[in-house]
Amino acid sequence: MKIVFLDAKTIGEDIDLSGFERFGEVVKYGFSAPEEVGERAKDADIAILNKVPVNEKTVGEAKKLKLVCVAATGTDNLDKEYLKERGIAWRNVAGYSTQTVAQHTFALLFYLVEKLRYYDDYVKSERYVGDVMFTHFDNVFHDISGKTWGIIGMGAIGRRVAELARLFGCRVIYYSTSGQNNQEGYERVDFDTLLCQSDIVSVHAPLNDNTRGLMNKEAFEKMKREAIFLNLGRGPIVVEADLAEALEKGLIGAAGLDVLAKEPMSEDNPLRKIKDSDRLIITPHIGWASKEARVRLMKIIEGQVEEFLAGGENRERRS
Repeated sequence: MKIVFLDAKTIGEDIDLSGFERFGEVVKYGFSAPEEVGERAKDADIAILNKVPVNEKTVGEAKKLKLVCVAATGTDNLDKEYLKERGIAWRNVAGYSTQTVAQHTFALLFYLVEKLRYYDDYVKSERYVGDVMFTHFDNVFHDISGKTWGIIGMGAIGRRVAELARLFGCRVIYYSTSGQNNQEGYERVDFDTLLCQSDIVSVHAPLNDNTRGLMNKEAFEKMKREAIFLNLGRGPIVVEADLAEALEKGLIGAAGLDVLAKEPMSEDNPLRKIKDSDRLIITPHIGWASKEARVRLMKIIEGQVEEFLAGGENRERRS
């Protein structure tokens, strides 16, 4: 049995993968370009990957391939029809990063709400040294208690964010992007109502036909002028040029992003020109990536491999 990690560096070099060695030979590649996959996977029984595309062109010559494990929840990179034709099973992992993404959502929010960049710079520039007052609050901030938090995408992560938002005293409303998600205990509203009423809008939805380009110029124009927008879902849910314009024109108060339409960030991304950290913070897709979440992720995949090899579930399924 041969297991090939095609982009092991996306998991992190600090994660112990030795548990996979009990299944057979393990080969790890840091990154694999699409044109390199064919050669690297040609004699693999199991391929473990994150962003590598899996289709006829990349794994067509991998005649022994039996299982593809995606070290993520999203599976846009898999040609599932091709895998089905070949009889190749696939697995993904859901739920491993729920707590971590929720935590990062609040990290972005508090950075913006409490103007932390400004106050950190104020102290480190030594303007606080010998100042006339014990406090300095020139850059005004507000409580989130009593504010309305609108959630787009009320899955596991959205629900966890909603629970925490309530603990901070927020009123929580949500919009179902599928039109079918009813969460007991939370107020479901239409999209326009969510945009108009929310002081905080956070996205935790998958990328699909219902969400691609959902947050566009029209959407930002309907938001409150002081509203904070957070995207922890997928980059293409936001039209980035429209967000940049909304921030520059003051249509919204601020934005915090952990995902972009193209990752790593492209040179022509319109958000690059916004350097005001009170209005915009972008983190490099780290919301899922705490050490604990990555350990959970690989333990789950290890269990999936064990289950597959034991013959417990050889049919296609989502985790």
